[in-house]
Amino acid sequence: MGYIIKPLVTEKMTKITEKQNKFGFIVRPEANKIQIKEEVEALYNVKVVGISTCVYAGKNKSRYTKAGLIKGRTNAFKKAVVTLREGDTIDFYSNI
Repeated sequence: MGYIIKPLVTEKMTKITEKQNKFGFIVRPEANKIQIKEEVEALYNVKVVGISTCVYAGKNKSRYTKAGLIKGRTNAFKKAVVTLREGDTIDFYSNI
């Protein structure tokens, strides 16, 4: 069972990747650090030095439209920031 949902490619994460060799992933909420480490190493053939995880709660959002007030909620998710060994890298854009 795959614990990684998708890589996190944002401006902020790209800046962290360039400076500190850290890569971000959206992962399943039930995944722990050991499972994430094993899957990243297997998928990308790299050596993981450290992992930080953070669980984000969904937020309530509302906006005004012609039809009136629309209320909704963003999804809750878990983010993992993976630190790789010096010299290792992951190229998310190679198979586009």
